[in-house]
Amino acid sequence: MTVQIPPEIQELEEKVRAEGGQVLATYQEPYKGQWQIFALLPLSKVQPTPFQRDLSEPHVERLQEVIAKLGRFLDPIVTVPAPDGGFWTPNGNHRREALRRMGREYITAVVVPDPQVAFEILALNTEKAHNLKEKALEVIRMYRALLSADPSRKEKEYAFQFEEAHLVTLGLIYEKHERFAGSAYVPILRKVDRFLDLELNLALEERERRAALLLEVDALVDPIVQALRERGYTQPFLRHGIISKVNPVKRKKIVTMSYEEVLNRIKVALSSLDPSKLRVEELAAAVEE
Repeated sequence: MTVQIPPEIQELEEKVRAEGGQVLATYQEPYKGQWQIFALLPLSKVQPTPFQRDLSEPHVERLQEVIAKLGRFLDPIVTVPAPDGGFWTPNGNHRREALRRMGREYITAVVVPDPQVAFEILALNTEKAHNLKEKALEVIRMYRALLSADPSRKEKEYAFQFEEAHLVTLGLIYEKHERFAGSAYVPILRKVDRFLDLELNLALEERERRAALLLEVDALVDPIVQALRERGYTQPFLRHGIISKVNPVKRKKIVTMSYEEVLNRIKVALSSLDPSKLRVEELAAAVEE
């Protein structure tokens, strides 16, 4: 039985050709039968989405080594039509860059007609695991792009794209403080920082307040860490141990306190800590609890 290719997919085929690419196959993917294209695209017409993480030089170099050793490029990237021509890839920037540096002109790609796939970076990315800072920075960049496109949409509508609410808050901090020890606060933030039922422009204002409050907490931790180091403690878990020690929701499965209430309680607890009485053993135990 002959299946009729939808008109919008035929238009996408023409776009691939107009951009200098070659349509290798047009097919329905096996999950929901949605149409997409397998193509050879000119590398010059493929760019990363403007809100994703920066390139990792070691990873690009490693990909070059692997591709050269195999003598084949076996992992096609995902692309969507870009707003101003060409294509965006939400998950293939390192592979794209590796091929470019190796002097190649084309890359194999699955071309998806839905531009919203460009915002599925965290779900799609398989070429290099994100660390916390990378995730948070990608999320806040996506946040700003979505805010610019439609400020009336509510933050909670993008829960899948952003993955975890606290990544927005941490992203605001990492934009200005790239060495911020965000992982120390994740066990707390996962319990109290939730997606907001607010339009993106209003939600961003609230996120900025939350980021500022978290920085106030961190400013109280700094002198405690410094005092412990002056006593000769250099263990890498000091900050995590201090925060874990004053965490008021550590043993709670259900948390009814607000973000502000929890962080303000932490501020009070930190203000009452005496660094001279802290022992590294109890901090280590606090992290393990």
